[in-house]
Amino acid sequence: METTQTSQSLYQALWNSADVLRSKMDANDYKSYLLGMVFYKYLSDKMLFFVAETMEEGSESLEAALEVYRNYYEDAATHEDLLAVMNDELNYSIKPELTFTALVARVNEGTFQLEDLAQGFRDIEQSDGLYENLFEDIDLYSKKLGKTPQKQNQTVTAVIKELAVLDVAGHAGDMLGDAYEYLIGQFATDSGKKAGEFYTPQPVAKLMTQIAFLGREDQLGFTIYDATMGSGSLLLNAKKYSHKPQTVVYFGQELNTSTYNLARMNMILHGVPVENQFLHNADTLDEDWPTQEPTNFDGVLMNPPYSAKWSANSGFLNDPRFSPFGKLAPQSKADFAFLLHGYYHLKQDNGVMAIVLPHGVLFRGNAEGTIRKSLLEEGAIDTVIGLPANIFFNTSIPTTVIILKKNRTNRDVYFIDASKEFDKGKNQNIMTDVHIDKILEAYKSRKEIDKFAHLASYEEIVENDYNLNIPRYVDTFEEEEVEPLTDIVSKINTTNEAIQNQTASLLEMLGQLRGTTPEADAELKKFLKEFEG
Repeated sequence: METTQTSQSLYQALWNSADVLRSKMDANDYKSYLLGMVFYKYLSDKMLFFVAETMEEGSESLEAALEVYRNYYEDAATHEDLLAVMNDELNYSIKPELTFTALVARVNEGTFQLEDLAQGFRDIEQSDGLYENLFEDIDLYSKKLGKTPQKQNQTVTAVIKELAVLDVAGHAGDMLGDAYEYLIGQFATDSGKKAGEFYTPQPVAKLMTQIAFLGREDQLGFTIYDATMGSGSLLLNAKKYSHKPQTVVYFGQELNTSTYNLARMNMILHGVPVENQFLHNADTLDEDWPTQEPTNFDGVLMNPPYSAKWSANSGFLNDPRFSPFGKLAPQSKADFAFLLHGYYHLKQDNGVMAIVLPHGVLFRGNAEGTIRKSLLEEGAIDTVIGLPANIFFNTSIPTTVIILKKNRTNRDVYFIDASKEFDKGKNQNIMTDVHIDKILEAYKSRKEIDKFAHLASYEEIVENDYNLNIPRYVDTFEEEEVEPLTDIVSKINTTNEAIQNQTASLLEMLGQLRGTTPEADAELKKFLKEFEG
């Protein structure tokens, strides 16, 4: 099997496939169709090449690999053994006539039916618990694809044709996973505000993940948890910053079923071993998860929905996630509820948590003020990083990354004002590696940096009534240079002299004027006399 596409051309080809669907529905809808079909092609192509290699009949094309597979599948002497090997190694199998390659052939022959692909989806879902209900939100008979069955068939056929030329199996692992991430990022750009449900911009994800792994890059079996995982992009950054990526164990929870399935596909495409991924589809706040060991993690990374509503039922005051703090986050703003949930699941000894929230959590009062005070008294809040405005897809407001730890011996808080660390993009502000590295260097040093960072003692925070608003601690005001008084007087004198010269010139010109009658001439002279006076 030859790998001919570069990662960039793969990205572009994948995104071009979206053109077929873009005119029919918005990105929040068509992302499920396209990503689901890309994933199905990946599973199909991977299986065909696996069979060809296992049977020692290496194939250079998918068509040749399909022929090898069909022969062994239809041979009664090898059928059962072949399926056993596939289910053991791949955890799934697809009938020869339902492979993506076979569907492409039927498309070219004009005999493709939607039920062919629908049956392929069902077969995958029923093959192993890992794939259960994975394609459930992909409705191939939706009116969004076309008003009639014929139109729906034409739309899906067009997408299959676009994807047919892609070598997705040849890019298994990080390259295909990164291409999938690229697609998700493009969908986020198209989706605008809806993107906040499923995507954390890579610069922010990069910053948070590097902080979580700092000094622990070589740790085996690093456990990482995201209670609002979206597409899993924030979690999957762990592969890039761990020196032992195949040993990282992922725990993630997501309320939205469509987004949850997207995260499952994302994990598989990134080559995360089945035994290292534990994903859950449920409401993070309503019912705690995980409740079976392990329940505490080396790293907790979260980008929850900002100022979301939640029940704030008084019964939660008995929930161990919230009870130590005496108050519940207000019903209209669940920010601190998400923060306390993540903090509860952080390891006691050396766990590091990074959460993105709106600035309001730093200074709002009442119940939130009480919770913030308790966290500060406990020494839980380690660092507050102010991010630039307009770097997220779902909001233009500035946000903050709060770093929390449980094993601290003091209660000081390090403040970093990174609000100006960005480049101007077309629609959004963009944080580059230069900006991220500057923040990381400051975070590691915890040094005083003029107009950028300040280490505030607990006493200073108490004096500020536990208000963590960054401008109280990092003064970014640029004083204008005071001009000497003598220079100002000199400028005034110069200006006055210029005015006098201009006035004299004007009077000279006016003095040459004559009235057309004696009365007019007298009136003109009277005016000039008053003007001179």
